[in-house]
Amino acid sequence: MKRLRLLIALALSAGTGHVLAVQAPGNATGPVHDKAYWRALVSNQYRVPAGENPFALAKELGAYLGSADSELRDDLAYSILAVWIVNRQQFSPAELLELETQWRTGLRSGIGEKGTDSIFRRSFSALCLSSLAERELKTPFLGEARYRQLLESARAYLGDEKDLRGFDAAKGWMHATAHTADLLAALAANPLFKKGDQASLLRAIESRLATAGEVFAFGEQDRLANVVAAIASRGDFDFAAFQNWLADLDDADRAVWRDSPPKLPALVRFQNDSYMLRALIPQLLQKPPAPALLEVQKAVLKSLERR
Repeated sequence: MKRLRLLIALALSAGTGHVLAVQAPGNATGPVHDKAYWRALVSNQYRVPAGENPFALAKELGAYLGSADSELRDDLAYSILAVWIVNRQQFSPAELLELETQWRTGLRSGIGEKGTDSIFRRSFSALCLSSLAERELKTPFLGEARYRQLLESARAYLGDEKDLRGFDAAKGWMHATAHTADLLAALAANPLFKKGDQASLLRAIESRLATAGEVFAFGEQDRLANVVAAIASRGDFDFAAFQNWLADLDDADRAVWRDSPPKLPALVRFQNDSYMLRALIPQLLQKPPAPALLEVQKAVLKSLERR
């Protein structure tokens, strides 16, 4: 206890004005900076403060991804990490791999819980992993084995997450489905994504929409449509697999009208699928023109006409 008080006193006497506390001995993350420190960093165009180790700061920020404080979690921790990873390319490959391991583990933190604050750790781990996946597209660092591990973890998390809340007025964004879609879209654009992965990822999207149990209300369908567009814009796009997926989607959704009035679970699925397909058209139009994309647009429009 005396040693802990001494460490706190030394930290406060350092004159930074931005140290909130010192963690107990044995915790390797070091001092915890207060929000004023991080706000100042953002105001200074995300520059790493003089004398600071950016990777040590990144690990500290990573600890805030599970915070129920939306400013600390989203506006500061995630935003700073995204800029440093994607735009500034701040970290070495070894450091990026360590962050990937930490955040991939975060996808399973409290998995299965619903209505608790554990959702923040999982959801914002997925969002930070999407920044790593974007960085991978610019300067590869994962390697095939780690890439495939991340792809499988993301695909599993998409289906396993039970807490599908989008936004809370007091605590901000949860948005697990949207954040996971961002990760999957970046992974689907990677050269390591194989032709055989396309059908399984499309099925994972279909399953998420079918099992949500509610009509997504915060743009989740749009973000999932972005994953489909990323698949369709690939040079090795498997149009036959896409057609089979779309046909199965249509068959499942037409079943809703066999009952009058329709059963709610089937109607919820129908609405989620329909909103996703409607969102897919503008996503495809934003891609560089290609014959395969035109065929996808025609197939999707035909599906929507039948709904």
